[in-house]
Amino acid sequence: MVAFLRWAGSIVAGALNGILKFILAIIILAIVVALFAMARGDKMPANMVLALDLRKDLVDSAQDKFSLGNHPLTVMDIVLGLDAAERDSRVKGVYVRVGNGNLLISRAEEIKAALKKFRASGKFVIVHAQGFDGAGLGDYLAATAGDQIWMQPKSPFAASGVGGGQIFLRGLLDKIKAEPQIAKRKEYKSAADMYMESGMTKEDREQLEALMHSWYDAAVGEAAKERKISREAMTAALEASPQFTEDAKAKKLIDKIGYDDDALNAALAKAGDNAEAITLAQFLGSKPDASFGSGPHIALVEASGEIVEGSGASGPFNNDTVIAGDDMARAIRQATADKDIKAIILRVDSPGGSVTASDQILDAVKKAQAAGKPVVVSMGSLAASGGYYISLSANKIVAEPGTITGSIGVLTGKVAIGGTLGMIGVKGELVGVGKNALMNSDLQPYTEDQWKAVNAEADAIYDDFTKKVADGRKLPLAKVQDIARGRVWSGSDAAERGLVDKLGGFWDAADIAKRLSGIPQGDRVTFKVYPRQKGLIESIEAWFGNTDEVEAIANFNSLMQSPITKQAVRAVRAAPRADIELRATNLPE
Repeated sequence: MVAFLRWAGSIVAGALNGILKFILAIIILAIVVALFAMARGDKMPANMVLALDLRKDLVDSAQDKFSLGNHPLTVMDIVLGLDAAERDSRVKGVYVRVGNGNLLISRAEEIKAALKKFRASGKFVIVHAQGFDGAGLGDYLAATAGDQIWMQPKSPFAASGVGGGQIFLRGLLDKIKAEPQIAKRKEYKSAADMYMESGMTKEDREQLEALMHSWYDAAVGEAAKERKISREAMTAALEASPQFTEDAKAKKLIDKIGYDDDALNAALAKAGDNAEAITLAQFLGSKPDASFGSGPHIALVEASGEIVEGSGASGPFNNDTVIAGDDMARAIRQATADKDIKAIILRVDSPGGSVTASDQILDAVKKAQAAGKPVVVSMGSLAASGGYYISLSANKIVAEPGTITGSIGVLTGKVAIGGTLGMIGVKGELVGVGKNALMNSDLQPYTEDQWKAVNAEADAIYDDFTKKVADGRKLPLAKVQDIARGRVWSGSDAAERGLVDKLGGFWDAADIAKRLSGIPQGDRVTFKVYPRQKGLIESIEAWFGNTDEVEAIANFNSLMQSPITKQAVRAVRAAPRADIELRATNLPE
């Protein structure tokens, strides 16, 4: 038996060794190819139009940029990529595809601002839609940033307004003898209403109607301004939807009728001779590192996803986006300790999550401020509940008019399904030692004393949350208690109530961060992204452990990351395409 186990172990070890050697060979090949590519420049065309497809699902940011496939563009990739494109003389314009109806208004506002900033540098934006398929206004709002909006003939223009709904499961839960017990603080905290209620509460309807009115007013007003027509004309044009391409052109909602290649060819012709179309992802991939811009350093800490405790483990096939408390706090602490960092921009796009992880992140923010690093929050599409919690002490908070924020409240509880199991012939039995050892089991409801304890916990967390908001925002506690109550606000409404300092996007937050850190407004800065992106070697170590082969690769990687090597690589990349020119410095002209 021992001999067999040794034989089996040798087979497994040999297989793993072979896999690692194969990975090592691939990495060495990739390094050789990369070195040849660096020696030839970034291989981008001398005259190009960047292609940007907004019809794909977008997340605000992604903490792990390395994957076995192509990393999907994020909102922040677009914002920072367009800024880099402004400063690249080879980029003449951007060709944008829109139209599937999935773009949130708040994300459209951020992308629209980035496209307008790009245009302000003297470059062009041409937008094409095969159709505006959804009733939502996000896609059309983003399209209005273009010099021209093209649309395919005889296609639907359905953009008309803002709406949505909710499904309530309480009736079903009652039928299957499942018992929901969820404590909420307070009446507007509606995330669990689908389990607790049989229909929409008046408070939830009130906040949703206010939110949608705010979105609609902001989107219609901005679209009318960009299209240079009156607000009344824009409202009337949208209310005529669903309509067709030709109707939309007659109402000045679009500029030209044509197919996607017609619009692309128009963009290439506008760019000049020998222009080529390159995706924004390809353009970003040609950049030497993850820093954006030049000049004094500002940290960009990207917090996107649900807030969870611990560390967000990721692997080659796991692209889930979460805000892990340990990782996010560590990122903020790293930015705080970096003497080159003048300020921190915390980019938040989160529905909330764990209160303990949120508090851990908030503590890191406060310690950064205590160390003299100003912290500015830039809110994405959503910064609610825990997303607002981690933001509340920042020196300044910037949100888009359409950002969902606030939701200062608490949810805690469970749905007991012991009765449900009995209906299908399944029996669950519990054994525990200690009065409340089984308190959180979903096989049985809370006892009366346990339910009191759950509500006491909700009260304590809610009271602490509101006090932190009052302290962080320098607002009277009574005012915070009035505007909290679990209610969500649009960015516009939150600004009116003191929960947000300024309406705008990432670049507005960057301007504030520069001002707070004493950087002249006209100066460019370098944005150093945190959490620090895992490189290829770190990812392999995380997946396979630190073997001799991996350690050898890591040693080579350390050499490649040394300051001397980095400077050499940057010099090579800065050389003209297909040429390397050596110059002696400090020579008389």
